[in-house]
Amino acid sequence: MGITLATLTAALWAATDSGDKFPYIPYDHPAIQYPKAPPNDPVARLQHRMDKGEIKLAFDPKLGYLPSLLKNLGINTDSQMLVFSKTSFQAPKITPRRPRALYFTDDAAVGFVPDGDVMELTGLDPQQGIIFYTLDREKTDKPEFQRRTGECLNCHLIPGTLQVPGLLVTSVIPRPDGTPRFPAAAVIVDSHTPLDQRWGGWYVTGTSGNLQHRGNAVAPDPSQPSVLDLHNNTNLTSLTGRIDPNTYLEPSSDLVALMTLEHQTMMTSLLTRLNWEARIATQDGKLDQFHDRLDFLTDQVVAYMLFANEAKIYEPIAGVSTFTKTFAAKGPRDKQGRSLRDFDLHTRLFRYPLSYMVYDAAFDDLPAVAKDVVYRKLYAALSGSDSSAKSARLSPADRSAILEILLDTKPDLPRYWRKGDGK
Repeated sequence: MGITLATLTAALWAATDSGDKFPYIPYDHPAIQYPKAPPNDPVARLQHRMDKGEIKLAFDPKLGYLPSLLKNLGINTDSQMLVFSKTSFQAPKITPRRPRALYFTDDAAVGFVPDGDVMELTGLDPQQGIIFYTLDREKTDKPEFQRRTGECLNCHLIPGTLQVPGLLVTSVIPRPDGTPRFPAAAVIVDSHTPLDQRWGGWYVTGTSGNLQHRGNAVAPDPSQPSVLDLHNNTNLTSLTGRIDPNTYLEPSSDLVALMTLEHQTMMTSLLTRLNWEARIATQDGKLDQFHDRLDFLTDQVVAYMLFANEAKIYEPIAGVSTFTKTFAAKGPRDKQGRSLRDFDLHTRLFRYPLSYMVYDAAFDDLPAVAKDVVYRKLYAALSGSDSSAKSARLSPADRSAILEILLDTKPDLPRYWRKGDGK
């Protein structure tokens, strides 16, 4: 992967305190078998359909298989984000003039590097977590996704991903060529990260008032290597003069898409970690000793789902692409037309603070021993019987709205949710 990625990975081991709370667990444990179990994720399912002749990827002379991949994986181009830091295994081909493009949906992501050798893809397997693939850039009669395990897990199975295969978003201090100046200063970004620490090494288009963030900036002076040049780096609505927009599917790197992905990456890792530990405890016959650990893990999941300790938005923010509308349009919606995918963007990311990942297969497929506890803790928070820190920021109106939305849109809720007696 090269020196840059190796150095950054080592820094991310040191940049998080999750190592003690989430110690290493073997990904080849008999209950997991991550390297060997047949994957069940959007990319694997697309390959199956291609092999059966149901789908044929179209090749674009300029963008290769990218447009066809996004279409067949159900990923909107308005989710495009551009990262110019050299923090990919294709780092030598990434520059501020030619950044790496990322596109995503709830359970799949595609990375595109202009003139790169491969396309980078990930799919979310509800049992295994994130599965990594590449696709050769060159046109071929039978395109085939190559699963990448060992080389990708060097950077994607670390304390920052809670020691399960996952994605992470980082904020770095980049040199003018995109190389991180201080890998040890890399910040792993999730919903808790203050906005002024985010987006170092990323292009960011959108408005955010007086917020001074790290996006669109480099540290140009070797004598002051930690000082970013923040001149004209905020409230950009265009990347004209910074990139060639004809190289990409969209002219933007949307602020709201970035914040959504930052939430999603940690939510996915938390769900995967809970799944793995519950399966291992069951396989090893240690459920009796698992109660305290299960209580801790489900507390972590529920708190994050409820956006406890979410970084506050002090002034309204807005993206410049259609992402805010198309993401929310995916629903589902309750009888009053409300959705957990509706954005707020004035004081917090979402209007109704419960993660939309509650609808994802990674949540639905949690082992029963874990899912039951999550549901009970969520119900306690939403019904008002739990006043702990993880639900303290919920107003009575928040609790009521979220509960009503779930009752209308989540058919597999435990019976006591509908009876209202907690039993």
